[in-house]
This record gives sequence, structure tokens and C-alpha cells, in this order.
Amino acid sequence: MVRKPEKGDAGDQRLTGFHSVHSALRRNPREILGLWVDGSRRDSRMQALVLLAEQSGVEVHRQSRQSLDALSGGARHQGVLAMRANQSRQDTELPQFLDTLGASPLLLILDRVQDPHNLGACLRTSDCAGVDAVIVPRDGAAQVNDTVRRVAAGAAERVPVYRVVNLARCLGELKSRGIWIVGTSDSAEQSLHESDLSGPLALVLGSEGKGLRRLTLEACDSVIRIPMSGSVSSLNVSVAAGVVLFEIRRQRDAGRST
Repeated sequence: MVRKPEKGDAGDQRLTGFHSVHSALRRNPREILGLWVDGSRRDSRMQALVLLAEQSGVEVHRQSRQSLDALSGGARHQGVLAMRANQSRQDTELPQFLDTLGASPLLLILDRVQDPHNLGACLRTSDCAGVDAVIVPRDGAAQVNDTVRRVAAGAAERVPVYRVVNLARCLGELKSRGIWIVGTSDSAEQSLHESDLSGPLALVLGSEGKGLRRLTLEACDSVIRIPMSGSVSSLNVSVAAGVVLFEIRRQRDAGRST
């Protein structure tokens, strides 16, 4: 009898699609509980993935396309599905992680971003910009599920995501470590390009439509805005993350070159 993913497994443990599954197998094969593949596919891409799983000690189960459709819960799976052990990181683990970072950590904090597509895009941008970790509140925010992983294109397996109970308290703890807290707001007086973002820093972005909550805003050391032209008054949160994070990278790279 072929083993199948248990119905009680949480949705955020399910990986679908070649990119997400391959990245997880390469980065953390011990977290993969099993791989289910379309038994009718024998192309080179599928054979390479199955070989990687077998070499990593992951059990491979060949299924019909219809079975994978049912197991994936309607997600676009490309004939590939893996189950991953729940690896969500809690705020109790954050201090130990921060101890391992260098003198100028770069963190991205998302204050109740609820769209999994936005979270996935933020993770992808974070990986490209060299962010050490992403921090999100435990409640009222998108979780790292299969949609997030697919949009992140492998970044969800590379960038640690910590879920904290009290975001304002977390910001206070970061400040006690000498990390500068920089929030973003359309109404801020200080422009992004007028700001010194070269030191140890945590960038805080607000949720879709509502921006930063009051307590989060009050916990920031400074608040900046992205200069805008045209009739549109704001950017999508993932686009804003890219604009600010790469300005941070530009300033840091300029500082190293001098």
C-alpha cells in the first residue's frame, strides 16, 4: 500500500512544483518527509529530481496524476509534491540566532502582511538583498505556506522567518542590541535617499492598505518615505521592500568600497 500524506498535516508543510521541491531537497533534505511524483513522467528533469531525493535519503512514491491532483489540494504541482516537517521558528529562538550575526545585521520586519503572494515576493527580494532574517507577528499575518514558497522561488528555504508574539516588544529587544529600527510611511518627512541606512538595521514595512500599526510606528527610531512621482500615492509592499532594501545594499556597498 502506497503511503500518502496524512490528512492532518498542515497546509504549510506541503511543497509543490519543481523549483520549491528541488530547493528544499538541496538545502534541508532532512526536513523532507517524503516525495510524491507523477509516475508517468520519465523525462530528464523528473529523473534528476528523483535521483536527488534518493541520494538524500528521501523516500519516493510514484502516483497517478489524478492522485497528485487530490494530494496537492488544487495547487499547481507540475507532477511533484513533497511533505516537509513543520519548521516555523518562534520568537524564543530569535535571540540565539541574533547572537550568530555579524556587526551589521539586516532584518526585514513585516507588520501584518496578509497576502501570501506579497510575503513570498518579500522573501525572494530579501534573499537577493542579503537580508539575514524576516520577522512577522504570529497573529494576523500570512504564514509560510505552499503559495509563499512558490512565489519565493526557493528563498523560503534560505531566509529564516521568525514569528513573534509581540512585535513591539521584539522591536525593543532589537534596539537593546544596537539595531536601528527604520519604519516606512507615505507621510514621513525624511526621504529614503536622505537617510543613513549603512549600520545595523531592521526595516519595518506595514500591511497592505493600512501600513504600520501605531505601536509599531512608535517603536521605530526613524520613519522614512520613498520619493514618489505621478498620481499613484503608494507602492505594493513587496515593491517597496525591494526599493528600500537595495538602497540599503547600495549604501553598504559604497561604504565598503571607500
